[in-house]
Amino acid sequence: MSKIVLKNVLVEIDGDEMTRVIWQMIKEKLLFPYIDLNLEYYDLHVKNRDNTDDQVTTDCANAIIKHGVGVKCATITPDADRVKEYSLKKAWRSPNGTIRAILDGTVFRTPVMVNNIPPAVLSWKKPITIARHAFGDIYKATESLVKGPAKVELTITDANGVHSHVINEFKGDGIVLGMFNTDKSIRSYAKACIKYAISEKIELWFGAKDTIAKVYDGRFRDIFMEEVEEARAELDAAGVNFRYLLIDDAVAQIMKHPGGVLWACKNYDGDVFSDMVAAGFGSLGMMTSVLVSPDGKFEYEAAHGTVRRHYMEHLKGNATSTNSVASIFAWTGAIRKRGELDGVKDAVDFANKLEASVIECIESGIMTKDLVFLAQPKPEKHVNTAEFLGAVAGKLAEKLNN
Repeated sequence: MSKIVLKNVLVEIDGDEMTRVIWQMIKEKLLFPYIDLNLEYYDLHVKNRDNTDDQVTTDCANAIIKHGVGVKCATITPDADRVKEYSLKKAWRSPNGTIRAILDGTVFRTPVMVNNIPPAVLSWKKPITIARHAFGDIYKATESLVKGPAKVELTITDANGVHSHVINEFKGDGIVLGMFNTDKSIRSYAKACIKYAISEKIELWFGAKDTIAKVYDGRFRDIFMEEVEEARAELDAAGVNFRYLLIDDAVAQIMKHPGGVLWACKNYDGDVFSDMVAAGFGSLGMMTSVLVSPDGKFEYEAAHGTVRRHYMEHLKGNATSTNSVASIFAWTGAIRKRGELDGVKDAVDFANKLEASVIECIESGIMTKDLVFLAQPKPEKHVNTAEFLGAVAGKLAEKLNN
């Protein structure tokens, strides 16, 4: 068969450690033989980020804005130990955070379901997608120890003067936390969630605690409702239902819901519940992740990290049983979206067949070590990374040649 050709550029963002190794294997075994990807390449290896003073991260984000679709390998966010290990100039910021800020995007995470890995929650029959508002709140908060007795106040200085609110009058020692968000960020988040729900034609939930945080969470609720009403005609045309719930009600209901919903969460809630959903459906290695901007730019990646422990074994020359599913699905998500936007049906079909090949391998008992203990029935043995990719390549070749 002749190679499929993408019309427009797909931005490729390379990464670190074991996922970087797998990234190359995926391209060589599953992609390059069948499709001309028209790639614009950016290397976010931690040393290249250091060498460019992290300019490469900004450049790749701007490339996604220009071209519309990117695919990203997992990357290191260096701590003090990594600074020493890689002889870095400094502990650079999270590349995901930088890209997310430049795109003003929202992260959507969805589990990959296979028949022989049943969800831990018996009612879950369809994937649950978590949309995390990854800006502000406790992640950009100011906090302090308080040595009492002391009075702590919130002071706002604006065009109308100075306004103070007493937070607490401490008789003894304590702690204080001040956090914030912005209308712009909340509105962008709501728009992205609505756009994603319409594109996927799935029910949209948003939950907060406005009964307690009447101003703070109430502002989230009001802005979200305004954007829903603005998009009401599009939501109705796509058959998308919107529900606002108190966050505790949302948690209770999701545990008995069949799934097939997009659950939009505030920052901390999304951090916690994305891990809950990943564990409930099996593994972070089986979790897709896509960053979507309010104006419809897409960046696909795996939901997990760089798998350092396996990389250390790889450097010793040992084979590893690293789960490559999320990285494969990052590529298929990006290729499908590029194909949809460009009207290249063959690219969409290719992405679907590659995903089907992955799922068929796992359902036939060919899987990496992390999935063996989740599978029912449990396979007698597991395969290493190269063996799994080889099996997927075999099934893909069969599908493409039929």
